[in-house]
Amino acid sequence: MVRCLLLGASGFLGRHVYAALRAHPHLDVVTAGRRAAHADLWLDLATTAPAQVAEVLRVAAPAVVVNCAGATAGEPAALVAGNVLTVAALLDAAGRLPYPVRLVHLGCAAEYGAVPVGVPVAESTPARPVDAYGVTKLAGTDLVLAARRRGVPAVVLRVFDPLGPGTPAGGVAGRIAAAVTAAARTGGPAPVGRLDGYRDFVDVRDVAAAVVAATTARELPPPLLNVGSGRATALRTLAAAMSARAGGTVQESAGPGPVTSQRADLTAVTAVLGWRPAFELADSVRDMWQAVPV
Repeated sequence: MVRCLLLGASGFLGRHVYAALRAHPHLDVVTAGRRAAHADLWLDLATTAPAQVAEVLRVAAPAVVVNCAGATAGEPAALVAGNVLTVAALLDAAGRLPYPVRLVHLGCAAEYGAVPVGVPVAESTPARPVDAYGVTKLAGTDLVLAARRRGVPAVVLRVFDPLGPGTPAGGVAGRIAAAVTAAARTGGPAPVGRLDGYRDFVDVRDVAAAVVAATTARELPPPLLNVGSGRATALRTLAAAMSARAGGTVQESAGPGPVTSQRADLTAVTAVLGWRPAFELADSVRDMWQAVPV
């Protein structure tokens, strides 16, 4: 059995990753975090000194650490604390252990920022984030990649737009789902803003499968791998599918909006890990209102 320590098991991605790791016959999963209901060990990376973090790692004795923890919203200071300082503390603590620990860190496609419409986003695409969230996620990724260059066995999975069971309202898919659900109850149209862009929506269960693949890979994967669907889905298509599912209608804001587009190039992750997304967008939309497995 391979001991795996999961951080961030109470979050949207973390809960699905936890279920997938637990289902693997050769993984022994231990969780650490601030919420007792989802943690075997208490740990707050943002406030705990590296020496104490190292003690938690020593007690857990993992061969692999999977980091799903992070901040998705808030003021810049909170985003820095959740996405940068936590990664620095984790890397510092891991370096204090007497043996190397593989780190699988979840990054985000927001690190890439705006890319030319229609151009697939490969790992070699320059990262140019456009908001505080993307900047802080990139800073965390850069810390992990710098550690990898120093010999730390670490890999970053750069996740595109996840959706599926339990999708939170913070992301674009969750906001549209919340709007059409509320509108279906009242009988009115759902205000959803402008829907001019295209996103790569990937099912959260496919993300969890990619994490398992990176965790269990015999050889250390490359430093950075994209995890997406490999398709650019129009926001209007997603909104239409959700409104049809919820039984409501959408009302798009008037006026032109920015046309942004992201589509992951999955060549590297498929070649190295043998991973491909298994869920279609219709599956993800159908299951978005289901309970999240824990």
